[in-house]
Amino acid sequence: MLFFDLRKQKKLADERNPMFEQNRAGKYLMYFMSLFWIGYLIFFGTLFAFALDNEGKEPYHMINAGLLFFSIIDFCLRIPFTKTPSQEIKPYLLLPIKRQRLIDFLLIRSGLEAFNIIWLFFFVPFGLFTVVRYYGFMALITYAIGIWLLTIINNYWYLLCRTLFDTNVCWVLLPLATYGGLLALALIPDNSPIYSLSTDLGELIIWENPLLAFVGIAAVIAILWMVNRTVISKVFYKEANHVADTKVKHVSNYRFLDRYGEVGEYMRLELKLLFRNKTCKVSTRSAFAVVLMFSILVCLDLYGQAGTNFLILYNYVLFGLTTLSGIMSYEGNYIDGLMTRKESIYTLLRSKYILYSLAECIPFLLMIPAACMGKVSILTSFSFAILTCGLVFFLLFQLAVYNKTTVSLMAKMTSRQNNNVGIQLLLTAGAFGLPLLIQFVCSSLFNDWVADLSMLLIGFAFIITSPRWLMNVYHRFMKRRYTNMENLRSTRQK
Repeated sequence: MLFFDLRKQKKLADERNPMFEQNRAGKYLMYFMSLFWIGYLIFFGTLFAFALDNEGKEPYHMINAGLLFFSIIDFCLRIPFTKTPSQEIKPYLLLPIKRQRLIDFLLIRSGLEAFNIIWLFFFVPFGLFTVVRYYGFMALITYAIGIWLLTIINNYWYLLCRTLFDTNVCWVLLPLATYGGLLALALIPDNSPIYSLSTDLGELIIWENPLLAFVGIAAVIAILWMVNRTVISKVFYKEANHVADTKVKHVSNYRFLDRYGEVGEYMRLELKLLFRNKTCKVSTRSAFAVVLMFSILVCLDLYGQAGTNFLILYNYVLFGLTTLSGIMSYEGNYIDGLMTRKESIYTLLRSKYILYSLAECIPFLLMIPAACMGKVSILTSFSFAILTCGLVFFLLFQLAVYNKTTVSLMAKMTSRQNNNVGIQLLLTAGAFGLPLLIQFVCSSLFNDWVADLSMLLIGFAFIITSPRWLMNVYHRFMKRRYTNMENLRSTRQK
């Protein structure tokens, strides 16, 4: 009953949130985009079923052998599109509710997320044309259940890694070492034990002994559940009993920014926001670690041209996305001070744009080894960087108008949920999807050189016109400033 009570209270909190009406419109658009991607996966599932039919092996054997690669792709997709579940714990501390029950609620909610069934729209059509003709519809049902359970394993594995990321960025070595070791076992030996194990597991799920396979998978889920429970419990305890630290160990004044006047002053404020507060500091370090990981993956060239383009774009987008998705939500903690000076918000937006555009130099430098190895051209890397500074940042800066929920600068697992989900996901999907769509269409119709040139022209167009659209964002924000300020004040976490 506690699960249903907490779920009901969360639903009521969402409905009372200032962002509820805007989220409703954003969610409708997200539902439309979800239907598009569902159709996309159904198409590819059907395509793979027929394309692999003449390769000398059964198609489901070949797909089952590659479950490791699906796991890696699923893990990478969760980074931008799923967040660590959080639960505001303070209102419940005075009630006779065990903290472990709250953590169990988080884990149940994470396991039941819609993202965990997205791969079924690929595997079910695939199995309909490959598994059913040999073993019947019952085998297809067990196959779908098995894939769903394996996705839940990946969900809890990602949740564990993400929670550890937030405590210490060095934990990025955990998934790197795990997937690196598994890829080495899959690609280096002639008779890979990973492929054999994946194929045997698929056979076990489909027809040999589904019950035994489900018991084994459930045991792995239970282990990950307990590990997550222990780790999240420690994070909950640390955040719930946090005492504000008033001692500053090291003061960075960033004096080199003095020459840039007010813009430099707000750039200094942004740097202090990123490197002094727990939430932003952990996000920045995690973003750098993920960019480094993906730069290494680009050098390895494991995912083909389309996968490589996604990794390159991800590297450039991630630095801005980690903080700009919460633009004005972090500033909600001190919005009253910002509003005391004329046009301070416009100067803040300009400084953010300049700072995050300069930050694109970091992934560009990390791409140089891949360019020297011939995995990616310098022109392609540079065109993605320019398109990110232009089109992608244009999309992300629109959130300054719509974000009306203050995000805690210190708490993460015990903070309120940021309820601006619909618009954030929509603009995030646009930030990832539009550059890839531009590159794909131009390279398909013409060639890669034309695609790179098109991205450069579009990116430079948005960069040159940035003063105009930043001023537009500023004016739209100022028209709603009293409503936004009231909501930002009311959603601060005490």
